[in-house]
Amino acid sequence: MGAERLRHDGPLIIGGGLAGLSAALESAPRPTLVVTPSPLLQACSSAWAQGGMAAALSAGDTPALHAADTARAGAGLVEDVAARVLTAQGRETVEWLAALGAPFDRDDAGGFAVSLEAAHSVARVARVGGDGAGRAILSALVTAARAAPHIRTIEDGRLRALIQDATGRVRGAVVERAGRLIEVLAPAVTLATGGVGGLYAVTTTPAALKGEGLGLAALAGAEILDPEFVQFHPTAIDVGLDPAPLATEALRGEGARLIDGAGAFLLGEAADADLAPRDVVARAVHAARASGRGAYLDATRAIGDRFPEHFPAVFAACMGAGLDPRVQPIPVAAAAHYHMGGIAADADGRTGLAGLFAVGECAATGVHGANRLASNSLLEAAAFGRRAGRTAAAETAGSAPLPTARVGADLDADALATLRSAMTAELGVIRDADGLGRLLDLIARLERGTPSAPVLVAARLMAQGALDRRESRGGHYRSDFPQTSAEARHTRFVLEPDASIAAA
Repeated sequence: MGAERLRHDGPLIIGGGLAGLSAALESAPRPTLVVTPSPLLQACSSAWAQGGMAAALSAGDTPALHAADTARAGAGLVEDVAARVLTAQGRETVEWLAALGAPFDRDDAGGFAVSLEAAHSVARVARVGGDGAGRAILSALVTAARAAPHIRTIEDGRLRALIQDATGRVRGAVVERAGRLIEVLAPAVTLATGGVGGLYAVTTTPAALKGEGLGLAALAGAEILDPEFVQFHPTAIDVGLDPAPLATEALRGEGARLIDGAGAFLLGEAADADLAPRDVVARAVHAARASGRGAYLDATRAIGDRFPEHFPAVFAACMGAGLDPRVQPIPVAAAAHYHMGGIAADADGRTGLAGLFAVGECAATGVHGANRLASNSLLEAAAFGRRAGRTAAAETAGSAPLPTARVGADLDADALATLRSAMTAELGVIRDADGLGRLLDLIARLERGTPSAPVLVAARLMAQGALDRRESRGGHYRSDFPQTSAEARHTRFVLEPDASIAAA
């Protein structure tokens, strides 16, 4: 295919968010190449995270309690071992990030200040500047990565294909730079490519994150776990922007309330009613908007004049849209926010394909189940990213023959816009068989023009998983199957060589 070839004697990491850079830093002293499609700190979800990082940091909290809350939110599909490994590393991970320069808020005694978020039984979310945790944490990692002698970064490279040898082992990746294709051969490839929010018309995540890493891993034969589970954040700021700015859940933790246009509470008068799991809150917001009542987050009493200091990112987003949250309720909508499903991987990032690792949102390690517990994503990205970095650094290169890698086609802008609208309409907060059938028909039509397009592979796996799951569980709600089945079962897919979907 005329591509250049680069041999790299160390881990190749695709993605420069919190998971990717945590893996890169822990790969030392092995030479590590990090490839991102945009400059570091741009177009990655971890930089946009507002709430913070969940960890058992206070005297009244324990990793076991954190794990129990994680399992409860995950609606029967959280893998116990993965959750216990993650929560046990909570304090260590926060302290590691703090040592790198992440400026976590501190209490009067010098300990980590923690706040309460939905579905947590105690306050355990470490924050930075109220609502700036993601960018502040990632900024510290970017500084450390740029200073690390073992890390090299390419900040204009887009993943186009995985390279596999005759045995199926992943031996590298095809990267596109300024229209040129480069085959990068490496002993291990770690995908840290983020989520699927860009497949939706209404999302809080960078629109560039369209599940391409998931799609390419699936095309290579990796197992895909629970792709139907998407978390919709109930309080995206509804001011017509793409992506939608986020009103952090911490606002509700501080007492902000969800109301309709007439001022009635969406979830009831109880003080903690708005701190229900995100799927419950998202459906309430969706229903209020669908009925014409509207949905608003009223923080005028709970936050009021403290907005600029305590929640500067939300305040700036609102003011930029001509809305003053100190005196006006914030119009909100449920928006695609986080993908619980993804490439099946263990706590060390290993997938079922030799040489391929996956970390962060593109991975499904079992810690989120059917509904992610708030602020567990940053913890997972850093804690499991570090573990994957150490594990991938120990990989040695394969030697089997290398067939030519196949680079799939891209959707054009009109087709992508059509797909995004259909995903929001049919695979959104509420789903049913008719809508999912329409979505799968659309995907099939688009595939005829762009076969093996990674974004369509990801979308098809998500839609098929949602159609196959004839129940409502966690972030997946079927209006035609509103009950939860007695037995919690994972969805597992492996693509056949012709890219057809087969259950694992």
